[in-house]
Amino acid sequence: MMELRVLQYFLAVAREESFTGAANALHLSQPTLSRQLKDLETELGKQLFIRGSRKIELTDEGRILKKRAEEIVSLVNKTENEIAVSDDHIAGDVFIGAGETVGVRTITKAAKCVRDSYPDIHFHIISGDRTDVVEKLDSGLVDFGLVFGSADESKYESIRVPNSDLWGVLMRRDSPLADRETIESKDLYDKPLIVSRQADRTGVIKRLLGRSADKLNIVATYNLIFNGALMVQDGLGYALCLESVHQPNRNSELIFKPLSTAISEELHIIWKKDNVFSKASQRFLYEVSKSVKSSRI
Repeated sequence: MMELRVLQYFLAVAREESFTGAANALHLSQPTLSRQLKDLETELGKQLFIRGSRKIELTDEGRILKKRAEEIVSLVNKTENEIAVSDDHIAGDVFIGAGETVGVRTITKAAKCVRDSYPDIHFHIISGDRTDVVEKLDSGLVDFGLVFGSADESKYESIRVPNSDLWGVLMRRDSPLADRETIESKDLYDKPLIVSRQADRTGVIKRLLGRSADKLNIVATYNLIFNGALMVQDGLGYALCLESVHQPNRNSELIFKPLSTAISEELHIIWKKDNVFSKASQRFLYEVSKSVKSSRI
């Protein structure tokens, strides 16, 4: 069975790209470190390192282990910090995965309210699309996720966040569609499209354009619209996105045009069912719930 200590040794070597550097950082002798990691390779039955003359490189199996080891060590540290907090003092860290949306302000406002009363609570927002957020939520690396669309009620609890984001198209100002007030679905049928990587899987494309992805000219995907905007800027195509996600300024080469159907997107804060929250996370959830409820009155 792999030990946490040995995983930390492995990560040190991966980080330093050197057994000597890692041994110095860990305050171990190099023979001890080498033996521990050789035993790990034997246990797994896989070579983890390519031992070059100048630096150590990871094999494909080593890269897989590095990703999982980082998640394991992060989760252990998070758990230790939560347990170490005393009963009479509310402190700790709250981790939130979130997509790119103005709806993040629901999180930041709740975080501000929490910190006004509990200054030793700290918040960490990790950006990513729905795929990233759900993966981190399922693995315990974040406590909450802010995602577009509905949540799987068999796995998650959720709070619907007020959201008025409209779907539209990000394009260059010199594009043939830039003079339109709104964009019709049929306007995009022959255009090169750039879409979020989970759009086809979640049915967004069909809902927005009335055609499945295989009937459209999808030339690229993005997981964060910053990269999608760069593709648009360089003339690769038109990006389907939400209005608040990318707001070009007056001097920008890009312009956003809403779809004529004026379709908005639901936004939810989700968390795993039967999750045992730290006191810090409990306070955050209370403030979010109160904020959302007051906004609906």
